[in-house]
Amino acid sequence: MDLDAFTVVHREEWARLKQLAAQRRLSGAEADELLKLYQRASTHLSMIRSVSPEGALSASLSTLLAQARTRFTGARSNVFEDVANFFVLTLPLAFYRIRWLTLAIGAAFVLITVFYAIWVAGNPDVLKALGSDAHFRRYVEEDFVNYYSENPAASFAGQVWTNNAWIAAQEVAFGITGIFVPSVIYGNASSLGMSAGVMFSYGRGDVFFSYILPHGMMEMTAIFIAGAAGLRIFWAWISPGPRRRSESLAVEGRSLITTALGLVLILLISGLVEGFVTPSPMPLWLKLSIGALVLAAYWCYTLILGRRAAKAGYSADLAEQDAGATVPTV
Repeated sequence: MDLDAFTVVHREEWARLKQLAAQRRLSGAEADELLKLYQRASTHLSMIRSVSPEGALSASLSTLLAQARTRFTGARSNVFEDVANFFVLTLPLAFYRIRWLTLAIGAAFVLITVFYAIWVAGNPDVLKALGSDAHFRRYVEEDFVNYYSENPAASFAGQVWTNNAWIAAQEVAFGITGIFVPSVIYGNASSLGMSAGVMFSYGRGDVFFSYILPHGMMEMTAIFIAGAAGLRIFWAWISPGPRRRSESLAVEGRSLITTALGLVLILLISGLVEGFVTPSPMPLWLKLSIGALVLAAYWCYTLILGRRAAKAGYSADLAEQDAGATVPTV
């Protein structure tokens, strides 16, 4: 086949196809014409590829067909629109759905922490069993404070961010076991409680709170959120309701993995507070105000936008074309 002659014969059809594909509005007749020209051009492309599969004509005609196909099948939503929907609808709705479980985990964490703090601070024998007096004096007078300032702020913030984001992602991913989340919450609460008990035993309780609360208010809330998401996935597997167990798990898993993505950003903010605010010479009231403001911003974001999305009937799951169809069951 002579490609030059073939091009001359069909050039006007391809030009018309390109014009219709680029046209903003199409009438009924023009839409029919676009489809017919697309079918013809597809045949032309098959013929050309049989002769010159890697040629310039094959590539240009393939590009034209892709443009035309997008025109009559419809393009996916704009990437900026998808990002906006994620932050305005999907993410706050995912947080909103687990708000009560988040608060319940937070309450359990505080109770465990307070129990261990009182147990350690009120029992000298416990302190002796945990370590020597010299070790604890070095901890309360040097190590506890130096932990936040021994590395450059940017490096420390990045380290804290990646570590906490990894813990949060594990809570969501392994929450299905039903064991991982309680073990993480208990381990962190008991560790923090014993640290508080040691600090209070040596009269440094004010130092403990001044270095924990500015970043800890949001940081620990993020861990509670991740734990709530993980337990919600576990419960979807245990109690699927009217859906099949695999379908229930898939829906909740897709909906709540969004939480893990959102927590990456939240933990980035708390990491910046821990790296730049906590060890800074700012007045204590300003540090606490910054920490409280970050926490308040999260709850406003969740309760206002999340409630609005829930009332509007939005789902935290993927759209049907991404999630796939489900088989009706009885």
